Amino acid sequence: MNIFNYFRKKGIDTVDASFYRKIEEWTSWYNSNVKQFTYYKVYSGRGTCKKCRRKSMGMAKKLSEDIADLLLNERVMITLEDEPTQEFVKKVLNDNHFLVTGNDYQERKAYTGTVAYIPYLYNALVQKDGTVSGGKIGINYVDAKNIFPVSWSNGSVTECIFTFVHTIRQKKYVQIQFHRMDENGTYVIENNVLECSKGSAEGRELTEQEWKQLKPFANLAARTETGSTNPQFVIDRLNITNNADESNPMGIAIFANSIDVLKKLDMEYDSYCNEFELGRKRIFVKPELLTNEDGSPAFGPSDSVFYSMPDDDNNKEGLLKEVDMSLRTEQHSKAINDDLNYLSLKCGFGTDRYQFGSSGVKTATEIISENSDMYRMIKKHEILLEDAMKQLIQIIIRLGIVLRNPLNLETDIVIDFDDSIIEDKETERNRDRQDVSMGVMSH
Repeated sequence: MNIFNYFRKKGIDTVDASFYRKIEEWTSWYNSNVKQFTYYKVYSGRGTCKKCRRKSMGMAKKLSEDIADLLLNERVMITLEDEPTQEFVKKVLNDNHFLVTGNDYQERKAYTGTVAYIPYLYNALVQKDGTVSGGKIGINYVDAKNIFPVSWSNGSVTECIFTFVHTIRQKKYVQIQFHRMDENGTYVIENNVLECSKGSAEGRELTEQEWKQLKPFANLAARTETGSTNPQFVIDRLNITNNADESNPMGIAIFANSIDVLKKLDMEYDSYCNEFELGRKRIFVKPELLTNEDGSPAFGPSDSVFYSMPDDDNNKEGLLKEVDMSLRTEQHSKAINDDLNYLSLKCGFGTDRYQFGSSGVKTATEIISENSDMYRMIKKHEILLEDAMKQLIQIIIRLGIVLRNPLNLETDIVIDFDDSIIEDKETERNRDRQDVSMGVMSH
């Protein structure tokens, strides 16, 4: 099933399908399984080709892990001025494992460019007067391949479609959730379910009565009026200009413009591994040494060091001939380290981020100085992440108010990111103490 065929049938315009092929390419680098690169053929010279799998350093995965850990970790502090609202938001985030799953989706954001968070109500009781009570707040996490912006302005997505794939009794179904504005400017959430039947280009659209019979969709409403002029979804992307498709608001992978360096690193690493495989020591033995006096084999059949010489070999060096290949370890190591530097620099981490070995212990000030490029890169990404997290918290507060909790939607929200890796926290704390003693900073 091609979801874009369904969109065309419904008259829905979204980001061009070619951009999602770029997302597939970035994902393949993250998984170290790239088309027409990971598997290659080596010509043997005898009319046959040997299929080989290129060994990978997995640097796309490593880059994604590192930026995720730097942006969202256990030291990130979320503080709300209103204490009851603070406790409510904290409980919702903990119930939805936000620190764990949020870090996971920061990593997904790093290799796909975009993720989304969608808070929603479940197990809610609707009273006769239309009020809602007794429900809970959940958070759906969505990655880039299931995000389809419909309307946007200045990079801000105002209407969007999200897809959720379910497999039920070996059949695949896709839930299509459309967040759009109605004629009054308030948001409406519309749901449809497609059965991905074989031979169907856009899938078979189920009726509400049909999907109610399926357990994952039993409580799914066809239409929900939020009554809010603010969206009930949050788009979170890396703060990198999209030069893969400048006409859409989606983000790009942190290594999107470093594919050539990733290719070169994997080729060098694969060559390095081949050096050790092909450079094993070999000892060639004259035929008369292959058996003992009683006729039993002198060497084990699984021994890969000893090889038999042909009977007509003209070796004058004796009964044994040792071949010990020299390994080009220094050249390979230098090439790999050089390209790790290029990759680190191009992805915003500065130089020497992935250099192995150091000359002694360094002070915090030296580390901060060396990581100035990384500091600026992290601060740049934190701008969009902070905005996304504040939007998420505000949606949670609005849903909490719908559930008749006494919350303050206007409370100040402060996101304190963890910069301890690239900032001298001890110096900062001493400076704060001096400011407090001088009376220019409050406790």
